Amino acid sequence: MALSLSAAITTTTVRPCPSSSSKLKLSHFSSLQLPSEFRNFRSQHVKSRLRRRTFGLVASKNQTFSTFDELLEKSDKPVLVDFYATWCGPCQFMVPVLEQVSASLIDKIQVVKIDTEKYPAIADKYQIQALPTFVLFKDGKPFDRFEGAMGADQLIERVEASLQIKQ
Repeated sequence: MALSLSAAITTTTVRPCPSSSSKLKLSHFSSLQLPSEFRNFRSQHVKSRLRRRTFGLVASKNQTFSTFDELLEKSDKPVLVDFYATWCGPCQFMVPVLEQVSASLIDKIQVVKIDTEKYPAIADKYQIQALPTFVLFKDGKPFDRFEGAMGADQLIERVEASLQIKQ
């Protein structure tokens, strides 16, 4: 199992959803299905309201580690690990927040994201039961943990407070 840290471009397209008083059905793929009258709904008005949001590159070292433990041990500063899943809405909300946190605390911490679907053994080892879960590691060992989505200011405050208290 190789873990790789590298910069990436994330592109998200936000599309407006027509509102309806009809009930929405949940398909077997766990995605929302619009009522039949809206399925082929194409109008210039809706198309003109489409917005694209693009996130820029996040500067990071392109490093490869053979194990997660090696990554933690070889880090010269504390590591904030975001345990997430691609299907998790609050986890997706945290993407730009983590970019801000990483940029603000670049001299203090290293930010790493672990997909719990791809690495369930790591999630089990640290007893990850809610998403997103953030674990702050120092010297290869966890020393603070918090769950749930939060704003960049709150996350920065929480990390800085934890680093001051636990040093």
